[in-house]
Amino acid sequence: MSLPLDKDQMVVAVIKGLVMDGVAAANSGHPGGAMSSADYAAILFKDYLRVSPGDPAWFNRDRFVLSAGHESMLLYSLLHLQGLLSTQDLKAFRQLGSRTPGHPEHHLTPGVEATTGPLGQGLAMAVGMAVAETIKRARLGSEVCDHYVYALASDGDFQESVVFGAAALAGLWGLNKLIVFYDSNQVQLAGPTSRADATDYPAVFAGLGWQVINIDGHDHAQIHKALDTARAETARPTLIIGRTVIAKGTACMEGDSCTHGAPLPPEEIAATKKLLGLPEDQTFYSPQEALEHFQARFPALGQEATAWKKALTARQAKDPAFARTYSEMNAPRHTLNVGRPAFTPGEKVATRVAWGKCLGQVMDALPGLVGGSADLDPSNQTEKFREAQGNFSADNRLGRNLAFGVREFPMATILNGMALSGGLIPFGATFLTFSDYCRNAIRMSALQELPVLYVFTHDSFHLGEDGPTHQPIEHVASLRLIPNLLVLRPADANETAACLAIALTQDTRPSCLILTRQGLPVLDPAEHPNLVGGPEKGGYILSDCEGTPELIFIAAGSEVALAKAAMKLLPGRKMRLVSMPSVELFEAQPKEYKEAVLPPSVRARVAIEAGRPEGWYAYAGLDGLVIGLTHFGESAPAGLLAKKYGFTPEAVAKAVQEKF
Repeated sequence: MSLPLDKDQMVVAVIKGLVMDGVAAANSGHPGGAMSSADYAAILFKDYLRVSPGDPAWFNRDRFVLSAGHESMLLYSLLHLQGLLSTQDLKAFRQLGSRTPGHPEHHLTPGVEATTGPLGQGLAMAVGMAVAETIKRARLGSEVCDHYVYALASDGDFQESVVFGAAALAGLWGLNKLIVFYDSNQVQLAGPTSRADATDYPAVFAGLGWQVINIDGHDHAQIHKALDTARAETARPTLIIGRTVIAKGTACMEGDSCTHGAPLPPEEIAATKKLLGLPEDQTFYSPQEALEHFQARFPALGQEATAWKKALTARQAKDPAFARTYSEMNAPRHTLNVGRPAFTPGEKVATRVAWGKCLGQVMDALPGLVGGSADLDPSNQTEKFREAQGNFSADNRLGRNLAFGVREFPMATILNGMALSGGLIPFGATFLTFSDYCRNAIRMSALQELPVLYVFTHDSFHLGEDGPTHQPIEHVASLRLIPNLLVLRPADANETAACLAIALTQDTRPSCLILTRQGLPVLDPAEHPNLVGGPEKGGYILSDCEGTPELIFIAAGSEVALAKAAMKLLPGRKMRLVSMPSVELFEAQPKEYKEAVLPPSVRARVAIEAGRPEGWYAYAGLDGLVIGLTHFGESAPAGLLAKKYGFTPEAVAKAVQEKF
């Protein structure tokens, strides 16, 4: 056995050995792409990536996103060489409870900046990180925030269309601190990419405003030159397209699509180790010589981080305004003080309009609030925010409105990247029916414990004439199925303000604010004292009778007003009205509270929501009455649809009389 004389090649060989051994030990994984990307990744981490040794959360660190999340053993090997993961961590690859899961998860593994796996989203999250870096640099100064965002992507990433939407915005916004390496090994799981793709990526990305550099992805001199050129660019993001060979360095399987998603055979591993100069009889081999070479920059990096921290402390001491801004950027979300506007009881106010008024109230008090709409500014009530705060652009780095265009999925992934970068409160808005376009990114928000705010307006068939393509039916119920996601559907303007405050003060949960197009009567806190503090519990008694009720109405959103009106048509009954803006928050309450709101002894219950009914049987009971929708809408004035679908006070009262 003889390690390569070139120490960079030695490090690459060690990484490839760790990749093969990790996948083999788990009998599961993706070695081929990890090996084709190893040359670029090793050079990037060893010679360019700026980190603080031992402090993976340093504020001004460079970010690296492995968009090709299936190449996770590559990243884990690099983090091992950085000293963040042990050999035992590598041996536990893909095992229960380990810090080395099958795809990288940022809240589990130190040094992992984003949870990746669903292809395309890592690159799009890197765009969001670059947006956040640019905004923070403009606010804090380059001496405090000035770092690069690197992403490594695969052929599969580029076949997901979310990449093009995010890349178009990155080019438009001139995110020059974003550098993406495309490991173009021209093989995917099912075979050669030529079966499925003939896109001219250099032409496409050049057209989107990117600097494009083509290199041999295994030539270290070309890799260095490409990175130097990318870092010197001042106006455009950079795409480095590396022509590579999948499973590069293997004895007999270079270019073989079988290496994409399966362990190499034992005899192939042994032969490859021999070819690479690694000991054939050792697994997880990482000699001290390789570690020392890989960490050669660590002393200088440590000094740089220490100097940065000292300079930061000194500036905070002499510049109170800066200290306040920096503190606000790094304050836990639950400490935010979210102001609430006043609304006139009895007036009819759409909850989307109430959201717009709330946004106007908090935007100056919360300078970290940054976001925008998917080309629906007037409808989503973000127009005044845009006018007041300005559009973020290549010419206006202090603009707080992000003009996403008709790009719901890219919008949501970019918001995730901004949240991962830290220091900002990201939000995005569109119609509720288009939450389907955002859905996988929303799921990734929840999985990564990111407090992103999603604002979804036009929440039911009440939007009327636009018809069934725009009228959500299953969407609220579907969103409620996502773990760790708060779905907030307020009943009026006051509940909207409360729900926004709930969303903005979450530390580890994303929120969906579900809002109406149609006006709803503003509830009077004097008449309904539980409006104060009630929404925070998810479900609460809005109005009540003396003693134990004989009938309980449960509703969310616009159907609270409907239930209230229907109750007036049922005189002589002892009734309770429960508003439930958030099922998730209600479920988190103690059993005693939940039973006080919904006494088990009261079986006569009515649940109403203009959407799928199934979830409400958990509260109405199987013998209760649930008024919902199991069909698509139609194009017609909302009032006519309400009559046809049974969402009028008279229809609800009649259904209750017939049932109870």
